Amino acid sequence: MPKKEKIVKNITIYAIFILIVWGFYRVLFKLPDNVEETILKPIIWLTPLFFLLKKEKLGISSLGITLKNLFPAVYLSLGLGAIFAIEAIFLNFLKYKTFNFGANIGEGGLMLSLMISFATAFSEEVSFRGYIFNRLWGVLNNEWLANIITSFIWALVHIPVTIFVWKLSLVSAFLYLFLTFLFGMGSAFVFARTKNVFSSVFLHVLWQWPIILFR
Repeated sequence: MPKKEKIVKNITIYAIFILIVWGFYRVLFKLPDNVEETILKPIIWLTPLFFLLKKEKLGISSLGITLKNLFPAVYLSLGLGAIFAIEAIFLNFLKYKTFNFGANIGEGGLMLSLMISFATAFSEEVSFRGYIFNRLWGVLNNEWLANIITSFIWALVHIPVTIFVWKLSLVSAFLYLFLTFLFGMGSAFVFARTKNVFSSVFLHVLWQWPIILFR
């Protein structure tokens, strides 16, 4: 089997694995966020990647886990992510008529919530931008097509949590999934500019906080 076909096969198997296994987990189980995001998600999402890397004879740098372009990655993600942070502050004030940043942070406090956010972002961005998008981009030799396909799969993964955990209405669910797709496009865009997954991780955290504050 040609190399490109093997990569497409690996991507397909991995994406289907995440869609099915994580989807069933969302439907059938619910653990505390700190357990779910810092232990369970890395096991389910990242463990298969190590087997794939071994199979492909590549290192973690092929996932964008590298110190190269770290500072440009931080600057770019913070610059774009500032839009999400400003949105969070503005919407928080509209909802509570004051700056109530503890509204949906939970009992663990700000630092625990930030830690969970970074853990979530790392698992998801390494999986989707570091592996799926990066590999598709190499196979298709078309950044935007790879971006669209990856972002569509990314949105699909969020359907179970939207319906079964948050129980959003049809309109709200559609809007959230559309915005999730757009975020996926933006995250892949910054990754493509830096080849460093931490650009996507930082952007992800800043995107996630409006959700934490206003869900």
